[in-house]
Amino acid sequence: MSAETIRIESLSKNYKVGLEIVRALRSVSLTINKNEYVALMGPSGSGKSTLMNVLGCLDTPTSGSYYLNGKDVSKLSDNELADIRNREIGFVFQTFNLLPRSTALDNVALPLIYGGQAKKERRERALKVLDMVGLSDRTHHRPNELSGGQRQRVAMARALVSNPSIILADEPTGNLDSKTSVEIMGLLQDIHDTGNTIILVTHEEDIALHAHRIIRLRDGQIESDVVNDNIVTMQNHTSDAG
Repeated sequence: MSAETIRIESLSKNYKVGLEIVRALRSVSLTINKNEYVALMGPSGSGKSTLMNVLGCLDTPTSGSYYLNGKDVSKLSDNELADIRNREIGFVFQTFNLLPRSTALDNVALPLIYGGQAKKERRERALKVLDMVGLSDRTHHRPNELSGGQRQRVAMARALVSNPSIILADEPTGNLDSKTSVEIMGLLQDIHDTGNTIILVTHEEDIALHAHRIIRLRDGQIESDVVNDNIVTMQNHTSDAG
């Protein structure tokens, strides 16, 4: 049986907008196991971005519990949340969020500085993950010297550098062309194959179909939570062929 990575129980999040209370999440309960590959989908206003922010420890719930690797993180301070983000969660964003004046190597090593690692160790680890994403020949290039796909690979290497238990990818192909999107999704699959838990936030059906489980939200609640049979069938076919 898979070990539980994420468990949220009766989780709600309210925002005050003027005099109005917006209920972004309404008593959501959800479990994600280690090495699952999950897509979060939903229209604008469905609550998927709010849920992603809570899962990524970027925001705290109004009520309910969030257990990450067995620890209740819903009651932690901002500093404690920052520490967990740095150690447990690797983020990949649509806009890459790279430092424009820093090289690929320095961008990737950045989380390790916050983690207090020595310079030599940081460099070695950053070089290793850049090699993993196929960019060992671009280590000293700055973002403006890289293509969109290469920039997203740098962002993915940065997400991997701390050996996080979860990769949280928010619209990772949103700024990429179709061919590059396929390459990035292939890389995410490779990362999943090495044992990472992946949570993919997307509004694109074809991107969501890369995930093994698809959770759809609407009006702050889970509308459906299904196994992606296309992926399962493909895997079974591959294993049968082997």
